Amino acid sequence: MLFLVLIPLCGPCPWPLCLLLPSLQTYARFTGAPLKVHKITNPWRSPSGTLPALRTSHGEVISVPHKIITHLRKEKYNADYDLSARQGADTLAFMSLLEEKLLPVLIHTFWIDAKNYVEVTRKWYAEAMPFPLNFFLPGRMQRQYMERLQLLCGEHRPEDEEELEKELYQEARECLTLLSQRLGSQKFFFGDAPASLDAFVFSYLALLQQAKLPSGKLQAHLRGLHNLCAYCTHILSLYFPWEGAEAPPPRQTPANPESEEEPHRRRNQILTVLAGLAAMAGYALLSGIVSIQRAPSARAPGTQALGIAEEDEEE
Repeated sequence: MLFLVLIPLCGPCPWPLCLLLPSLQTYARFTGAPLKVHKITNPWRSPSGTLPALRTSHGEVISVPHKIITHLRKEKYNADYDLSARQGADTLAFMSLLEEKLLPVLIHTFWIDAKNYVEVTRKWYAEAMPFPLNFFLPGRMQRQYMERLQLLCGEHRPEDEEELEKELYQEARECLTLLSQRLGSQKFFFGDAPASLDAFVFSYLALLQQAKLPSGKLQAHLRGLHNLCAYCTHILSLYFPWEGAEAPPPRQTPANPESEEEPHRRRNQILTVLAGLAAMAGYALLSGIVSIQRAPSARAPGTQALGIAEEDEEE
């Protein structure tokens, strides 16, 4: 049995906004890998300290998404087993296209667009994470995605932000149109069975399709491509029946009261609060909001006179 650790989010979107997590879950569903998902609200409780984290049956912990998929393939859970050499080359080409043309706009839509970030993304994480992590972790994640967007755009990006945004969204619309033409009337990109390309395409499109965004510039274009929308709906209903529904399944209460780390829950809550307070205190000191000054020590009465008397005695 394999164990995948991730953060659940509250709200209309069934997946975390770490954009590669849905592809991992989808790939596992496609291949039938025995993956047991542990949803946590504190990323510091991950076995590796980062998310996602996969714990294998041998106790090994893997944190990098593409390494997790490589491990699943080594365990004979390969969604691309029946693909031809040409189809394998098409998979690499389209995945490169997704990362170059579509991923930057998804980052911009959920993490850079001020309205979407405040009303959707930050709200999702604030509701999912415990206090005090929900105060500073979303902002730190936003800065990380801003840095990643700069790397994806490269050195030749336009200096003007409006011009950059216009160029990014134009390329993303062209990418969606190309995907729509490539899919055509097929169930999946390579016929009647899903492959790894379907896992990546679906993870990007379903996130964009399902989220209720106040600023959905790319959503309107996606909704006009009816075969892509039907493609996402088909995969949702077939492989994610509960995640695609409006209401999640009722949560089952563990039969064993000591399961799910119940004895350590209060300890973990206290440690989380202490760690958060220490982090906030450190930030306040480093940023200059709070400063510590040493007060001059008060001289005891008679000290000065004693010093003069000692000097006189030496003379």
